[in-house]
Amino acid sequence: MATPVRFPLHTEGNHAYNIQDQIDEAVVSSGVTEGLVTIVAPHTTAALGIISYHDPLGLEDVMDEFERLIPARITFKHEHDTPQDAAGHVKSTMVGPTLTLIVTEGRVLVGHSQKVYFLEFDGPRKRQFFVKVTPDAS
Repeated sequence: MATPVRFPLHTEGNHAYNIQDQIDEAVVSSGVTEGLVTIVAPHTTAALGIISYHDPLGLEDVMDEFERLIPARITFKHEHDTPQDAAGHVKSTMVGPTLTLIVTEGRVLVGHSQKVYFLEFDGPRKRQFFVKVTPDAS
């Protein structure tokens, strides 16, 4: 049975953080050549996404667009912390805290310009994410 691997992450603010290397490391360490990899961000104000890494300004555009669509404001009904926290809950729910990707030939199947990013919506924070690699049934 595969055991999830925990990766700590300290975020400096609301940004997209590249976590592809850690995911690749977990896949290689697992020895799985064909199967699935599941990544989980166990936070209510963070999410996971697949974004092109070619232009770093594209990452800023993604985060800026989240802020434009769901700005921090004082009119959230569930505000128990800060307006940014309340907005982060909505953003996380819309994007999602999990990804499941195919592992084939010992590698994560993503496009040539794609990487997995941890999306911080309420930083800075001490965060973590988990990676579990599951082999195909024989």
